[in-house]
Amino acid sequence: MGEFSGKVVTVTGAAGALGRAVVEHFADAGATVAQLDVIRLDNGHFSATPDLTDAAACQAAVSAIEKECGPIDVLANIAGGFAMGEAVHETSAETWDFLMGLNAHSVLNMARAVVPSMLERRGGRIINIGAGAGQKGMGRMGAYSASKSVVIRLTESMAEELKSDGINVNCILPSIIDTPRNREDMPDADFDAWVTPRAMARVVAFLASEAASPIHGAALPVSGLS
Repeated sequence: MGEFSGKVVTVTGAAGALGRAVVEHFADAGATVAQLDVIRLDNGHFSATPDLTDAAACQAAVSAIEKECGPIDVLANIAGGFAMGEAVHETSAETWDFLMGLNAHSVLNMARAVVPSMLERRGGRIINIGAGAGQKGMGRMGAYSASKSVVIRLTESMAEELKSDGINVNCILPSIIDTPRNREDMPDADFDAWVTPRAMARVVAFLASEAASPIHGAALPVSGLS
């Protein structure tokens, strides 16, 4: 019997490097895992491909998970996106909408779909992925920083609203995760200073565990040695 035996865990962004690590960690810990991403995954776990920026699509995906797997105990909002290069006054509507949609609306839409059932059962865990950049504006990263700041504020607000109903909401603030894409983009960096997806997955699992039951509204930096 694993730590999460009997639990249903939904992971958004499940096809990415961090998402895959989170799926594997919870599955190894005995959970029933439901995966959401833009591509359908064929690895033995429930998989669906909703547009996370569409509230109705998220609701339909959650309904399908509940029908197939049961009520969701843990929601890990791993999906997100990054872009930089435009000054604030040059930021296009496309860049703004893309980052707000994938980073902020996805969290809001999944909360709308999942929280009502958690409230009925008076329990649940929600873990969001923010970013260190969400704590401070940075040059040519205005839209990204703003979208990740929204994630932090939503986390804090949800935690305050839901903690008396046995629902914990927290977020993680990664710096640089050791992924193939990041290595390709920054070939001269010290990769040993970065946090691996497996290590990050363990932090997600901690916030989903009983050990984290007293923690509400935390924005936890996870930056390794970087």
